[in-house]
Amino acid sequence: MSDQSFLDWPFFEARHRDLAAALEAWCAAHLPVAHGDVDAACRALVRMLGQGGWLTHSGAGEGERLDVRTLCLIRETLARHDGLADFAFAMQGLGMGAVSLFGTAEQKRWLERTRAGEAIAAFALTEPGSGSDVAATATTASRVQGGWLIEGEKTWISNGGIADLYVLFARTGEAPGAKGLSAFLMPADVAGLEVVERLEVIAPHPLASLRMRGVVLPEEALIGRPGEGFKLAMSVLDVFRSTVGAAALGFARRALDEALARVKARRIQGEPLAGLQMVQGHLADMALKIDAAALLVYRAAWTKDNGAARVTREAAMAKLYATEAAQEVIDMAVQLHGGDGVRHGSVVESLYREIRALRIYEGASDVQRVVIARSILG
Repeated sequence: MSDQSFLDWPFFEARHRDLAAALEAWCAAHLPVAHGDVDAACRALVRMLGQGGWLTHSGAGEGERLDVRTLCLIRETLARHDGLADFAFAMQGLGMGAVSLFGTAEQKRWLERTRAGEAIAAFALTEPGSGSDVAATATTASRVQGGWLIEGEKTWISNGGIADLYVLFARTGEAPGAKGLSAFLMPADVAGLEVVERLEVIAPHPLASLRMRGVVLPEEALIGRPGEGFKLAMSVLDVFRSTVGAAALGFARRALDEALARVKARRIQGEPLAGLQMVQGHLADMALKIDAAALLVYRAAWTKDNGAARVTREAAMAKLYATEAAQEVIDMAVQLHGGDGVRHGSVVESLYREIRALRIYEGASDVQRVVIARSILG
């Protein structure tokens, strides 16, 4: 088992330690799953996580609130055992984040299904012409009799093609730029919604491009008020951005575990590889980066859980450092494995492919640097 001493840090309460222990036992019994058919694996993981009660923590019903430390602990633990399990959990939370934070009681009825693992959620924000620049969103939502007419395209949508429900962001035009966006609940079976392309990436996950032509949503599909879409999206990312850092932390911990096992077992000139001072230096650097990342991730989560209205700076720091550090830790684990480190299907090779996307999605690393710089300048 990976080092669990961080659970004694003052960021955590007894309930967090109990949850971590219970999840560790569940993961040992159920993970990893076979990834041959990625869509089927994700559907199965959502069902398993729902049946295990873990998806209860992915959303907040009436009178509840999201506990970010719990979200981070779950993502870290799942990522350490199976990257696709982390993905399945994370998307249930991110996909329904706007509903958890701003949805009506009627909209939150969807949470009963996503938290039970009976429906799959997706967050439809990115477009072909707007990734980090949310203000450049071109998809439109126009008022029509009894609702909204949606026209446009989305891409790089996680769970695209297997989702039952999308939270869609579109331009309603109350003001220019970011202030003229709104958020909507869009069922996957609505007329006019088309999955136009499934996207293949280095670490397979269900991703797709979507096209909306003549999609009509009822008035009650609007989440929050017209023109609040950017605020909703940023509020969701304010919560879930720290959890991306937590997933990276889980990948890094697994890489260190694999590296430790390798250097203790592998011998060079009759002595364990671990006896070389240079190897020990690499291990020390890996452990240092992991602890520093954990401190930033759980500081951000603790700050949000203790009532901070926004943790934009803390979450940006956590995501930036944890994902960049994890990339370095995993790269060194590959190096310490030698040729076996690049063998397809090995644990560290899989981690190497898994970590790369985390430095891009939910705000690329350079975007996080801009966010941090503006916070200290402003």
